[in-house]
This record gives sequence, C-alpha cells and structure tokens, in this order.
Amino acid sequence: MYTNCVQCGQPTEIEVGFYYGTSYVSYVFGVALSVTTFLLWWLIIGVSFTDNRFLYWIAFNTLLLVGLQPWLMRFSRSLWISWFVSYDPHWRENPPEDLGRTNDAQMNNW
Repeated sequence: MYTNCVQCGQPTEIEVGFYYGTSYVSYVFGVALSVTTFLLWWLIIGVSFTDNRFLYWIAFNTLLLVGLQPWLMRFSRSLWISWFVSYDPHWRENPPEDLGRTNDAQMNNW
C-alpha cells in the first residue's frame, strides 16, 4: 500500500495499527457473502446432507472467499479510511498536514 495517496497526497498510514479495524469490516462482508451464497444455493440447488450438496456449497463458498479476499481487504481498507478521514474538495489549496502520529521505526514491525 502506498504511504500517501497518489491523487491527493493524503497519508494512508494515519497511525500505527490504524487498519486493524478493517479485519472486522472484512469479516462482516465475508459473513454477508456466505449467507447470500447459502440462500442462493438453497433456493437454486437445494441443501441436502445425504448427497453432499452442503459440502459442495462449503467448497464453493471457500473458493469464492479465498478468491475475493484481496478485493475484500482493499475494499475494507477504503471503507475504513473513509469513515475517519473526510474528503476535502479543496485539497490542492489545503494540502494534508503530517499529524505526527506515525513512528517510522515501528512501521511494518510485525
């Protein structure tokens, strides 16, 4: 991920650990997607434990979630930062300032 937005220069790493909350947002989207695929599978194909249709749905849903995970995380990060950083239409006249809440020595220190 870029350190600053390529369009406006807004710092994307606002503070250390800022994006930990995106895991909750991504989880909610994953659960909603799973419930939606289960309901569609149940209406179109049906669910039965005797002929493995339920296991086929689990395999399908797992592959779908694994395939969509990069998109879900990117979307969750975009949604998360939009909740905490407001859009400034006059960003060229008022460039974003460095808030000093980041510690470069601790960045990516897992």
